[in-house]
Amino acid sequence: MTQSSQRFLPLDVFRGMTVCFMIIVNTGGTGGTYWPLDHAPWHGWTPTDLVFPSFLFAVGNAMSFSMKKYEQLGNSAVLAKIFKRTFLIFLLGYLMYWFPFVEHTDAGLAFKPFSHTRVLGVLQRIALCYGIGSLLIHYLPKKGVWAVSALFLFGYWAILWFCGTPGDQYGIHGNAGLTLDKMILGDNHLYHGEGFAFDPEGILSTLPAVVNVIAGYYAGLFVQKHGRTQQGLLRMVAVGALLIILAYAWNTVFPINKKLWTSSYVLLTVGIDLILLSVLIQLIDMAGVTKGTGFFTVFGKNPLFLYLLSEVLAILFYFIRIGDQSLYQWINDQFFQSWSPGKFGSLLFSLTFMLLCWTVGFFLDKRKIYVRV
Repeated sequence: MTQSSQRFLPLDVFRGMTVCFMIIVNTGGTGGTYWPLDHAPWHGWTPTDLVFPSFLFAVGNAMSFSMKKYEQLGNSAVLAKIFKRTFLIFLLGYLMYWFPFVEHTDAGLAFKPFSHTRVLGVLQRIALCYGIGSLLIHYLPKKGVWAVSALFLFGYWAILWFCGTPGDQYGIHGNAGLTLDKMILGDNHLYHGEGFAFDPEGILSTLPAVVNVIAGYYAGLFVQKHGRTQQGLLRMVAVGALLIILAYAWNTVFPINKKLWTSSYVLLTVGIDLILLSVLIQLIDMAGVTKGTGFFTVFGKNPLFLYLLSEVLAILFYFIRIGDQSLYQWINDQFFQSWSPGKFGSLLFSLTFMLLCWTVGFFLDKRKIYVRV
């Protein structure tokens, strides 16, 4: 649907950068990938591990503009808006993983049963973090929201330590989050990308991820009041640097880990996001450097739609068969790997795929069409 809403250019660029990079890292070619485009195997982080939390941070930034409208609404209207949006985003994520609802078998196409569908995932985590964060922000005072955020971070640490497998509390097989997911969802409803049941967007690790949204929200409020001044930007950078220092201090006892979404990882990513957003505001708003920003705002104005489009296209590329290969494999082998074998050819494919999604976003933006859930 077409919308006319207040736009904040640095936020659109920030959000667009995260979506752009997210599409690139999610659609690696068949010749291997360079290390910045891979997730850390377990503890530690790479640039790729900053993408998802940065998107959640941007969701919080956007909420700092949109939730002002909730103050004029009644309680039932607020709850209806929050729960409706949470449900729709969660449903889109769930259906995306189930799509195209059939799979190839020796006997031909067969329906993919509900019993073997992944329930949680990226959009589902965005939905839950948005929903929980919105409820906390709307119904609690600021100090209450920060108190709950601290409870999420320290409580999550305590649960992993005391409820995980002794000696392997932060391991991929021994963490308490996996135990909870298996208990509630079962193995068949979890992600199997590691070769076994383990969901990096599990139930328990959603709690610390909510803090990324909350931090983005209050950062957005701060930017609206003080962010366009040198003093305000310096304060944001100082807080960001402090959070990074605290993250590495916490890392000594609670490792930075994206797949567990550890509390130290939350501090690290929020700190980096504060500094990155400050740099963008300095360049775009303060110095007036807007050349080239249009590329990223195409993604930033339709972030959820273009991310969903990229995932659905990739799923179709894997589903469509050419001989005994998927279309995804065939395109890579026949074109990109034949032109440039190895990692560079894979990167060219990722960039081409991203530009395909960008082109769709460009035409939507030209027609002032911004798809919102």
